[in-house]
Parts: sequence; C-alpha cells; structure tokens
Amino acid sequence: MTVSKELLEILACPKCKGDIRLNKSENGLICDKCKLLYHVKDGIPIMLIEEAAVVKD
Repeated sequence: MTVSKELLEILACPKCKGDIRLNKSENGLICDKCKLLYHVKDGIPIMLIEEAAVVKD
C-alpha cells in the first residue's frame, strides 16, 4: 500500500517544512533538502525526525 497523491500534496518535511517525494521503491518519503528518508508503514508515513534515516548521496 502506497501513499495517496492527495496526501503527498499536503505533506511537508517536519524538519525544514520543505517538499517531500516518494522514493523509487515507494516505501518512504524523501526530503532532498534535509537528506532524510521518512518510512511508510502500511500506507502511513512515519513523519518523526528521530525515526528518519539519512539518505546517502
């Protein structure tokens, strides 16, 4: 189960308030500015900064 397009349009990175995008495998949301990956579990984005993973370049 993936995140709906409507939800993606209103979600923002909780750290910088910037835009986020769905990653290629559609199991997480990425903030390119903060280089953070917020996981999606059962279609629900986990938007907690302390649970986000750092995205490597």
